[in-house]
Amino acid sequence: MLSTITTTDATATLEALSQQAKNAAVIAQEAFLTKWVEQTGGNEYGEPMYCGFAWVTVYPEHKGNTTLGKGERRVLESMGFKKDWTGKAWQLWNPTGYAGQSMDVKECGAQAYADVLRGAGFKAYMGSRAD
Repeated sequence: MLSTITTTDATATLEALSQQAKNAAVIAQEAFLTKWVEQTGGNEYGEPMYCGFAWVTVYPEHKGNTTLGKGERRVLESMGFKKDWTGKAWQLWNPTGYAGQSMDVKECGAQAYADVLRGAGFKAYMGSRAD
């Protein structure tokens, strides 16, 4: 993944990737909510009432004690990711900053975010849990 990023434009490229992923997530969430309202008529809260959390998990390609591994982790941190409880993966919770409580909406956004990162070569996955 990171071994191919060697130019001085790497920071700008990663910022653009992060913004592209966030934009895709926001669009996916908006599309989900629009479709949900059309199909159900909505409710007083404006979102499905199944509360929970969603996040994106990225598994670094290189070992953490190597130069590439350290660089990889710096990149993930610069994109807002934090080390998870296992110490082997990096997570970004609620990647769009969605202010609602609907797990369905958050899952939709996290999946779109992970899809963009996977397209760029990251080992990225969506995760979620009910509240």
